[in-house]
Amino acid sequence: MAQALVLLPGEAGQGAAHLPWWSSSLPAPARAARVGDDTRAAVALGRARAGEGLAFFGDWHGARQLLAAMGRRLDPARPRRPGLAELFLAERETRRTEREVLSRLAVPVGPGWRSPLRRAPALEAPLGEAFGDAPTGPALMPLREILGAIGAHEWRRRGVPVPALGGRVHPYYGVFAPVRGEYVELFQKVLLARRPAFPDGFLAFDVGTGTGVLALLLARQGARVVGTDQDPRAVLCARDNAARFGVERQVEVLEADLVPDGRARLVVANPPWIPAEAHGPLDRAVYDPGGELLARLVRGLPGHLEEDGEAWLVLSDLAELLGLRPEGTVLALAEAAGLEVASVHEERPLHPRAREGGDPIARARSRERTRLYVLRPSAPRG
Repeated sequence: MAQALVLLPGEAGQGAAHLPWWSSSLPAPARAARVGDDTRAAVALGRARAGEGLAFFGDWHGARQLLAAMGRRLDPARPRRPGLAELFLAERETRRTEREVLSRLAVPVGPGWRSPLRRAPALEAPLGEAFGDAPTGPALMPLREILGAIGAHEWRRRGVPVPALGGRVHPYYGVFAPVRGEYVELFQKVLLARRPAFPDGFLAFDVGTGTGVLALLLARQGARVVGTDQDPRAVLCARDNAARFGVERQVEVLEADLVPDGRARLVVANPPWIPAEAHGPLDRAVYDPGGELLARLVRGLPGHLEEDGEAWLVLSDLAELLGLRPEGTVLALAEAAGLEVASVHEERPLHPRAREGGDPIARARSRERTRLYVLRPSAPRG
């Protein structure tokens, strides 16, 4: 967790100190200034934009108010041209700048997962769940990262309802939660319709399992499932959810890159669907720079399918609507890999951002569809 030491000036009459910068993914500034309850947001934002860290000493609620006020003063990026793709990428650039600049506001923590700020909440449970071992002495930690861990702790404690499962899955920090339920409902609908084509106890691979929600649906239909994920937290999360639903003997979860060794009757994946840069751990579930992961996944599928096997890809078409990916990309990738598209099923997203809005990107989102592609090995020609 600790990435570097940050030079922090001392208070009056005290010398400067070097404090560890405690973060899982955010780079440490070379130096930090002391700020407090009387710090103006405009001044703090200017220093953060210049690359300086801000170590807040004062009241916890004052730190949160300063962070919010700094965020309100950030100017959005402006596209070079007025096209949909340019508008979307400008919005992404705004999010990148927001993460980079606002994460320079840090609060003291340690020793242990507690903060000396006045009225600071109990942080042991959320930070322990998210990051494991705590600092053994004083350290600085980005306030945005702490707030993210607190929010993730509540998601994990309450769980996310999944109607198709008749229960809740419990996401871990940094693991994408199935809050966009349309892809789960679509998957369940196709699974129930196609189930007679699969023998009892059939082997299925769930690539990029995340919380394990698709693996759970498969296990409910009698499959033996091997789920994979590159993120160790996702592996633990999926195992935990399998145990909560009583299918841990049917679901094995491995830390692996894409498809596990061997061949299966069914390979399923809900890969990242937008070919753009990821700006944080959670973004990797949605953003696939250059579409490279999708291409690599499809290219490798034939080597992991049984002779009569199928691969199911669940993808949003938002990238096509925004002009970030050409229409027919999935079909072209499948053909190049020696696969044919047996059928395509789709569902209209119901999440709030898919509702009709006034700006061009909102209108594109309102036309979004989530599609499930059923792929099979192409029949030999001639």
